[in-house]
Amino acid sequence: MLNDLQAVPAFVALGHQVRLDAFRLLIRNGTEGMPSGEIAAELSVPPTAMSFHLSTLERAGLVTSRRDGRHIRYAVAIDRVRDLITFLTADCCGGRPEICGGLTAPSCNCP
Repeated sequence: MLNDLQAVPAFVALGHQVRLDAFRLLIRNGTEGMPSGEIAAELSVPPTAMSFHLSTLERAGLVTSRRDGRHIRYAVAIDRVRDLITFLTADCCGGRPEICGGLTAPSCNCP
């Protein structure tokens, strides 16, 4: 489970509109991810600016990158996102998880 010092960089990274939009786009694309150029085009962000934002998300542990031919492909780091959600909901409803409606047991159909 994450602690405060590990969670804060993720929240800081998500605190920018372009990074939040990129993160949400990558969540929709699952573990397959997307090339950085496609992300930039989809969000109407210059490629160099998009690279900066994706690097910030990667340093925060929210996305991963891999080379795919001549492109860098980014994908959401599902395990880290799950840990972040668990961190946020760990104390939900004062130890009465039945009130939280399943928030304390994040699930994803992603591999």
